[in-house]
Amino acid sequence: MRFLSFASMLLAIGTLALPQAAPAAPRIKDIVDVENVRANQLVGYGLVVGLAGTGDRIRNAPFTEESLKGMLERLGVSVQGTQMRTQNVAAVSITATLPPFARTGSQIDVQVSALGDATSLQGGTLVASSLRGLDGEIYAVAQGPVAVSGFKAQGAGASITRGVATSARIAGGAIVEREVRFAFNSAPSLKLALKNPDFTTARRVSETINREIPGAAEMLDPATVQITPRAGSVMDLVSRIENLEVTVDQPARIVINEASGTVVMGTDVRISPVAIAQGGLTISVSENPIASQPNPLSDGETVVLPRTSVSVEDGDGGGLAMVGGGSSLSSLVSGLNALGVSPRDLITILQALKTAGALQAEIEVQ
Repeated sequence: MRFLSFASMLLAIGTLALPQAAPAAPRIKDIVDVENVRANQLVGYGLVVGLAGTGDRIRNAPFTEESLKGMLERLGVSVQGTQMRTQNVAAVSITATLPPFARTGSQIDVQVSALGDATSLQGGTLVASSLRGLDGEIYAVAQGPVAVSGFKAQGAGASITRGVATSARIAGGAIVEREVRFAFNSAPSLKLALKNPDFTTARRVSETINREIPGAAEMLDPATVQITPRAGSVMDLVSRIENLEVTVDQPARIVINEASGTVVMGTDVRISPVAIAQGGLTISVSENPIASQPNPLSDGETVVLPRTSVSVEDGDGGGLAMVGGGSSLSSLVSGLNALGVSPRDLITILQALKTAGALQAEIEVQ
């Protein structure tokens, strides 16, 4: 037992003696968007067939009937004057994202969502449908069996629902028919847009690029860095600089989600020395009804008498506690943890600190 303890101590000392690896800085390609290199949204309309009676009710969704008749007419089936009664078809909207540099013949994923009163798309197949961009041009054609992650089962007196059965996905369900052209090689310069605009970060990006390729980068504003190739094409320049590492600066910000009670703080959050007193008032109300029965052979009735118990607990929170000093985020967290506050109380305390002027950070409430 002594040998194990001594070995554990040596291991702990050796771990402390090892140099701590510095965190890797993000690459330029991870913090910027390249000008005109973006995805395009596609949308379409179609029919999902083969449903087991869970499709649109034709009388409630006339557009489904019209679409079904139109599809059959195009396939050479005359349905003029015919009254449709099927519930195996559902009208759906189709959405997809066309990634940049997608080539003709490549496949992309599509999302299918019911438009009518269909209860489930489980087991259905999307009939060939065109996907258009905002310019009205057809960029892809989608077709294939849909995959539904949710389900719904119901009977006469109960039902079970998990997920959304009226929304489905088709992996690789659309084939690209038209390309979006990107003329990079003919461009004399290119702009890099920072995903999180910041003066310091933009300057660091520009300086990092210029150290690798002198005179190739210029900071235009907190969100834009312009690059100009001194030799070769813009494409060659982007490929040379995209893996360069840059230390990203971030503002002092606290993000609060009141719905879930989540609090996220940036590492640059500072707080001036301040005293905080935190306490809570807890009121508990419980109901314990009792049954009062009449004596045997009497004319009385059994009645239920309410019995309520109310208790009040006034928490003092431990009095005043000193928090802060402006040194680091760890001192702020340690001070607040010393108060034993819950996430809900922490939100109130942070907002009060901001009002008092003791918190040097921006608070964003979601």
